Amino acid sequence: MQLAVWTYEGPPHVGAMRIAASMRGVHLVLHAPQGDTYADLLFTMIERRDTRPPVTYTTFQARDLGSDTAEIFKTACREAVERFRPDAVLVGASCTAELIQDDPGGLAKALPLPVPVVPLELPSYSKKENWGAAETFYRLVRAFALAPAGPAATRPAGSVCNILGPAALGFRHRDDVAEVRRLVEGLGLTVNVVAPLGSSVADLARLPEADFNVVLYPEIAGVAADWLKRAHGQPAVTVPPIGVNGTEAFLAAIAAAAGLDPATLPRSETARLPWYSRSVDSTYFTGKRVFVFGDATHAVAAARVAADELGFTVCGLGTYSREFAREVRSAAATYGLEPLITDDHLAVEEAIVVAQPELVLGTQMERHVAKRLGLPCAVISAPVHVQDFPARHSPQMGVEGANVLFDTWVHPLMMGLEEHLLGMFRDDFEFNDAAEPSHLPRAPASSIETTLPWREDAEQELKKIPFFVRGKARRNTEKFAAERGLGTITLETLYDAKAHYSR
Repeated sequence: MQLAVWTYEGPPHVGAMRIAASMRGVHLVLHAPQGDTYADLLFTMIERRDTRPPVTYTTFQARDLGSDTAEIFKTACREAVERFRPDAVLVGASCTAELIQDDPGGLAKALPLPVPVVPLELPSYSKKENWGAAETFYRLVRAFALAPAGPAATRPAGSVCNILGPAALGFRHRDDVAEVRRLVEGLGLTVNVVAPLGSSVADLARLPEADFNVVLYPEIAGVAADWLKRAHGQPAVTVPPIGVNGTEAFLAAIAAAAGLDPATLPRSETARLPWYSRSVDSTYFTGKRVFVFGDATHAVAAARVAADELGFTVCGLGTYSREFAREVRSAAATYGLEPLITDDHLAVEEAIVVAQPELVLGTQMERHVAKRLGLPCAVISAPVHVQDFPARHSPQMGVEGANVLFDTWVHPLMMGLEEHLLGMFRDDFEFNDAAEPSHLPRAPASSIETTLPWREDAEQELKKIPFFVRGKARRNTEKFAAERGLGTITLETLYDAKAHYSR
C-alpha cells in the first residue's frame, strides 16, 4: 500500500455510491465509520447535485468496536428502509469496516426487509472506484434482468437498444447521453433504457426487451453488457463516439447491429473540427507533441483524435485503469509508444517532464502538473473538479462533442500563440508604447503639452495594459490630466482617465 496525496480513484464503495446516486429508488446502506461520510461531498460539492446521495452510513465509532457493530448495521438497514422506502437496497462495507468482517450482505439477507437486497463484495485493498461501480451495476442488472432458463438464443438485428454506462460523477456523462440519444434516434431507432443514470429497478427489468446494447463507458458497463450477451443474447456496440471519425465508426456499428444499410447513414454538416483541420490556421498545430492520460476509454479516443483529426504527434499515452491495460497497450503500439499504466500521479508527472509535450490532455491532476510546468492543458477524463461539470451542454461524444474537443483542446494552444506573438513583437519599432498606428494617417499634434511626471505606482499599473494599446492609454491619461491642471499623474488619475474615456 502506498500513501498518496492525490488519487485517481476512490475505494470501491465510492463506485457503489455512484451507481446508487445514478438511479431512482435504489438505496445503499454502507457499513462505515463516521469519517467515511466525506464521500457525500463528491456529489454535493463537485457534481453540484441538489440532494445528498441515497446512502445511509452506520457511522460506528471507536467505542463501538468493543460491542456489537453487527447490530448497529441491522438497525441502520431497518431505519433506512422505513424512512426512504426504496425499491431495492444495496448493502456493503467501506474500506475501514471491511476490517471488522461483519458481513453486511449476510446480515441484511437475514432481516425481514420488505424490499429486495443486493449484497456487494467490495474488496477495498485490491480494487478501486471504477471496479466498484462496474461490480455494483452488474449485480443490479443480474438481480433484476432475470436470465431465462437454458442458453440464450441468437438475436436477429433489431431497432431497439439500451444505452449503458453513464453514471453520477462521470465526466460529461449527462451531456453525452443527450448527444448519443439524438444520434441513435436520428437513425430511426428506439432507445429502450438508459442505465444506470436516471434508471429504476423496473427499467433494469426491461433491459432484455432491447435488441442490442450500446456501451458508452466499458469501465462502468462492460461487465454487465458481457453478462447480458451471455444470458440474453444481446450483442453490444462498444465503439466510443468521440471525435468525428469515432462518431462515424459508432454510427456504422449501430447500423450493423440494427440491420441498416451503411450507405444510408446521414453525414453531419455541423461538425466544425474537419473544416478547421483542413484550414490554413491548423498548420500551426501540425506535429505538436501531446501527452494523453486518463481512463482507458477517453485516453485511447483522445489519442486517436489528436493524431488522426488534428495532426498532433502523440508523445505519451497512459491510463490509471489497470483493468483496461491491454486496450491501452494496443493503442500505444500504433504510435510507437510504451504505455504508462499507473495510478501514481508522481510517475505521470515524471513521464510528462521526460516526454516534453506542448499540450497535455489528462485529468484534473495533470491540469495541476501542467500548470506547474507552464504547459497548456485540457481535461479529458475523470477525476475532475467542479469546473468540469458545467451548467451548459458540453458533451465529449457525438458531433457536438467533436466541436467541444475542438474548443477545449485548441484554445490553450491559441493562447500560447498569443503570448508568443506578444513576446516576439514587444520591442518592435512599430509596436512600442509611443508608436502610432502605421496603417492610418498621422493624427494632428495635440495643442496640449504632455510632459507631466508619472508616479511609480501609476507607471507600474500602466505596464499591465497590453503593449499594443499602452501608448494610447498613456496619451489619453496625460491629456486628461493636462486638461484638469494636474501636476503629477497618480494611480487615481489613471483610473479616472480610464473611466472618463470609457463613457
